[in-house]
Amino acid sequence: MQYLVSVIDDRTGSATPEEMVAIEAYNERLVADGHWVFAGGLGGPDTATVIDNRGGEAMFTDGPFVESKEYLAGFWILEAPDFDVALKLAAEGSKHCNRKVEVRPFL
Repeated sequence: MQYLVSVIDDRTGSATPEEMVAIEAYNERLVADGHWVFAGGLGGPDTATVIDNRGGEAMFTDGPFVESKEYLAGFWILEAPDFDVALKLAAEGSKHCNRKVEVRPFL
């Protein structure tokens, strides 16, 4: 199964040099252990555009879909045999990036 581990933050690009080293080490271990699928950081909510093309013409709106103090700042997509392993890996990711994370399985 694959899982989305969302990194939650209230700033963009806020990782310290020490946190970046820890994140890179965590990423390397995910690769070595076969859990790595993909990961990335995201631009801040001010860089978002919401598109609604359910009607006759696409509507583009600047800004995030939901305004909140905290937001999705980055993510990992992990491969894990079950949810318990995904939670363990996500807990390690939270520790390494020093941020809250959310885990959700892909359907």
